[in-house]
Amino acid sequence: VMFPIKYPGVWEMYKKHEASFWTAEEIDLSQDAKDWDGLTDGERHFIKHILAFFAASDGIVLENLAAQFSTEIQIPEARAFYGFQMAMENIHSETYSLLIEQYIRDPAERDGVFRAISTMPPVQRKADWAVQWMNRENSFAERVVAFAAVEGVLFSGSFCAIYWLKKRGLMPGL
Repeated sequence: VMFPIKYPGVWEMYKKHEASFWTAEEIDLSQDAKDWDGLTDGERHFIKHILAFFAASDGIVLENLAAQFSTEIQIPEARAFYGFQMAMENIHSETYSLLIEQYIRDPAERDGVFRAISTMPPVQRKADWAVQWMNRENSFAERVVAFAAVEGVLFSGSFCAIYWLKKRGLMPGL
């Protein structure tokens, strides 16, 4: 039973998260193909690696939420938040996959990006770091901090690169 709300701060965060809902179909990729062709090889390489990291890491974040956090917490407001976060992680994963399919036309190269945990050492190292925190040998608090670092440090740095493209008026779908 959700009500009465016992943790209004957690409930408020859930409602803010809920208000930010979107779907992959809302993204307009019509300009991106032209922009992609106009990027340098280095810029395309950079974006491929960012998308590879996003695609691989979102799966890890989702697995952690589903198999760890959501099974350990019994507070209804927090469980609602984690449930909604899992739905959003699925949408992010779908979106990253659509972007990879849109941008990377060579099937072998695209497959390598989809399998980045085994094909791209930097992505593998980041994934290994996150996975090490997905066990109950570490305290819940340590694991929350570790996954806050995954989201707040690893993902944020990559989003800065996307923002750099946006400031240049490129890749609006990205």
